[in-house]
Amino acid sequence: MKYVLLSADGEISVFAVPDEIANNLEKYCLEFCHEWLHKSPDAAKYRVKIGGGFGVCYNEKDFIDYLNQYVCEEQSTLIATLAGVYDEDSLPEEYIGLPYFNF
Repeated sequence: MKYVLLSADGEISVFAVPDEIANNLEKYCLEFCHEWLHKSPDAAKYRVKIGGGFGVCYNEKDFIDYLNQYVCEEQSTLIATLAGVYDEDSLPEEYIGLPYFNF
């Protein structure tokens, strides 16, 4: 397991994820938000009516749920939410350089 940083335009959270996910974080995040959320029947609960169309409503914890339920046998877990940290420039030293994705 490796640590990664995830956010959805809010505070950054640290998660422990399988090595394969951490090493290819952007690939898995983009697959989740550009493919799975829009096409999978399992993602119907994330699709919401917006005006005359539809959009998706989700956050980084939903991505972790997706990994745990549909992608990996090894379970990803929340390690910490970094209070008041909204961008990479404000990261505590121990988290600098970790893979990061903002949804």
